[in-house]
Amino acid sequence: GSGKHNNWSMATNTGKNLLSPGKDPRKNLQFLAFFMTTIQAVNTHADILRASVASASNDHRLGANEAPPAIISVFIGNALTQVLEQIEKGQNTDYEVNEVLDLLSKIPNLEQDNTDRNRTSPFAFTGNKFEIRMAGSSVNCAAPMTVMNMIVGKQLRAFAYDVEILQKEKNLSQEQAILMVIKHYIQDTKKVRFEGDGYSEEWRDEAQRRGLSNHPNTPEALDIYDNPVTQSLFEEAGILSKEELRAHYEVQLEAYLLKMQIESRTLGEMCMNQVIPAAVGYQNDLIKNVKGLKVLELEPATYQAQLELITEIGQALNVIKKHINTMHAERKKASKFDAHAKARFYCDVVKPVMEELRNAVDELEPLIDDERWPLVKYRELLFLG
Repeated sequence: GSGKHNNWSMATNTGKNLLSPGKDPRKNLQFLAFFMTTIQAVNTHADILRASVASASNDHRLGANEAPPAIISVFIGNALTQVLEQIEKGQNTDYEVNEVLDLLSKIPNLEQDNTDRNRTSPFAFTGNKFEIRMAGSSVNCAAPMTVMNMIVGKQLRAFAYDVEILQKEKNLSQEQAILMVIKHYIQDTKKVRFEGDGYSEEWRDEAQRRGLSNHPNTPEALDIYDNPVTQSLFEEAGILSKEELRAHYEVQLEAYLLKMQIESRTLGEMCMNQVIPAAVGYQNDLIKNVKGLKVLELEPATYQAQLELITEIGQALNVIKKHINTMHAERKKASKFDAHAKARFYCDVVKPVMEELRNAVDELEPLIDDERWPLVKYRELLFLG
């Protein structure tokens, strides 16, 4: 397909899945701790996860058809949502731990049937694992997996530290301290948990109100790699030094630029060498037809349709040639910039011209005879495949 679904979970050194709820209440508390720590990690470091799947081709895919949007949100399903809501309402009484353990013992066997079929969710819990759905087909799966390991590892250390502090300062049992940290995570991750339609305009507006990031293009998404906090995070985890992460950032920008340059030049060449000649050829056929009808001294009304088609094709060709010239001129301007500025320029200036050119060709396509048109038409793609 157009993308990959990465399944991510955690296990002990004996192979026990830490994201499997199980039937033992105390193991469910363990599950809940790792479950909420993962969601909190994504909540805190969503921009890094988004950057790990950024590419020129994935910019076309995210938020379209069966691909999730560029806004990072987490789906967990109704059963777990209800459990979290009940835990959040707890009053921190002496009996609360036992009450929560009793509640957790009633969690249904989530592994049996908790697969989210809503493909608009970029990060979903599916019974005993999380599924990363925003990776494009050209993205190396190691990138988002490495980021997940890094950010969850960081969050687990913070979780353990907070539990230890609560035990010492408030004289709590380990289970009570764990539950308090979990409740904090439940409250803090409300903004990133979402069960609805990620394609809707309403979600974009709601996500903005919640304070969630929306990086719809690669240059914007990759900026997080230039952030000192991100650099320190990679360095502390022993994954990449600041210099190595900077190099990775520049390589990703270069890959984006190269792809955009190839697409832009290919588009211009296709229009000049295929689309325009096909349209001119059909226009010539129409002109010959009109000349023949004039020789027969027929009324102009009898070939009015041909005249209109000749004019429409001519107008469309002028628009197409204008966009080709503009695209070429903008690429020349971009050559003077550094990698970051050039990537932004291609994204903000060259790409919109490419889209306008594509739209102009799309408008021309239905006017041209099938036998003349050198490319597969939409109708043929959709209905004659």
